[in-house]
Amino acid sequence: MALSSLDVAIVAIYAVSIFALAQWVSRERGSHQKDAQDYFLASRALPWWAIGTSLIAANISAEQIIGMSGSGYVIGLGIASYEWMAAITLIIVGKYFLPIFLKNRIYTMPEFLEKRYSPRVRTVLAIFWLGVYVFVNLTSILWLGATAVHTVAGLDVQTAMIALALFAGLYALYGGLKAVALTDVVQVTLLVLGGIVISYLALDRISGGGGVVAGFTELLHRFPGKFNMILRADNPNYKDLPGLSVLLGGMWVMNVSYWGFNQYIIQRALAAKDVREAQSGIVLAAFLKLLMPLIIVLPGIAAVALAPNLARPDEAYPHLMAMLPTGVLGLVFAALLAAIVASMGSKINSIATIFTMDVYRPLRPATSAQGLVRVGRLTAMVALVIAVLVARPLLGSFDQAFQYIQEFTGVFTPGITVIFLLGMFWKRATATSALVAAIGSAVLSFALKLLWPSLPFMDRIGLVFVTCLALAVATSLAARPSSDALRVDLTGIDYSTSGGFKLATVAVTAILVALYAAFW
Repeated sequence: MALSSLDVAIVAIYAVSIFALAQWVSRERGSHQKDAQDYFLASRALPWWAIGTSLIAANISAEQIIGMSGSGYVIGLGIASYEWMAAITLIIVGKYFLPIFLKNRIYTMPEFLEKRYSPRVRTVLAIFWLGVYVFVNLTSILWLGATAVHTVAGLDVQTAMIALALFAGLYALYGGLKAVALTDVVQVTLLVLGGIVISYLALDRISGGGGVVAGFTELLHRFPGKFNMILRADNPNYKDLPGLSVLLGGMWVMNVSYWGFNQYIIQRALAAKDVREAQSGIVLAAFLKLLMPLIIVLPGIAAVALAPNLARPDEAYPHLMAMLPTGVLGLVFAALLAAIVASMGSKINSIATIFTMDVYRPLRPATSAQGLVRVGRLTAMVALVIAVLVARPLLGSFDQAFQYIQEFTGVFTPGITVIFLLGMFWKRATATSALVAAIGSAVLSFALKLLWPSLPFMDRIGLVFVTCLALAVATSLAARPSSDALRVDLTGIDYSTSGGFKLATVAVTAILVALYAAFW
């Protein structure tokens, strides 16, 4: 594959424009200098449309586009459960979680844990999240993004990683969350447009020029097994998506943890001026999640017909890009770069926020607001350097990077979910019970993986969650009741929602029921 002069020009226009836009939207007026709230939470003034699009931009990146297309190539439409179930999870987060977080005006998830439990819980979870964000999330974006750039533009993978890291750093370091979130409107528009284009052209080619409906019908006829949302036990991919457990078990734990307690996701909603604004953004994100399988899973299924003998499943999306005509290739490539850069910007901003506010500030409480911003920028740069250095050793040997990410994060997800749910909705929960849940999640996950290797990892997550919940409750009940350390306001929380939010909840639920009924 080679980029024409027109393709290169389109990509160059995108890069220059998005960089200029990021600097413009994050500029300071007069003599005002960015303080911690400006840099890490966009002055708590993000509008709903920026919150909704930025949630998607933070979520959808190379590991989603390349990785989930690869899983679509192998598994089929069933992998779309990660996207479709996320839509209803977002509604739950908007109604029940955000009112608690916003009332307590927190910067980070570890800060909430300190106020609810203890400084020790905050430190343990902050260090854990920094490790996951740097060594799993950021590295996977860089590696898969660089692999796509190599496939499309022929650039060496290591060189591509360095180029992506430099661009993302320049794009996001100065303006902080405001620069990332407000430019994500453009990034998500490009992402959706590029995904629709590649799906349209792939289906049209499958039908021999007969159009997308004919292409989809042929794809459904030739590969009916790729359109099963609920896999049977005899399906070779059952271990990845174990039947009804997807709807009733571990995926709920994974989605609630990811969308409700994940710093680089929830940080956008924390930057809203009020709960209603945040909830409106959540609704926008929920509807966009319903659309995502069309642009990241369907191309992987289409690649089964167009390229049945790929060496690696994660080559599916780049292979389809190679079929695109001049000009269109540049547009889709720019869309892919937009997803990579937007998600990287989100990750490094959240890494900077957690390290600065949860690790550095407690050690140096006298640091000025501007000093915290400088620490945040330095942290972001160090994280990018580390990710570039370790990406190839960590991810270079995996065929389906998306499944690797789910497996790794699934080790800790059950414990994190228990800690937050008990912390928000049960005053009796103690700091010791939180640490028991965190440690128990890792120990039980590794033990079950070794002792019961045939157990699907999603079922393992559900089993570990229930066990950790029981351990945490028992530990709390065994301790003397005390609320002296409780500095989170859990009283008088207003869980009411607007009429529009209620209508959106009904619409999202109805669409999901229809989709699962159609592709059962």
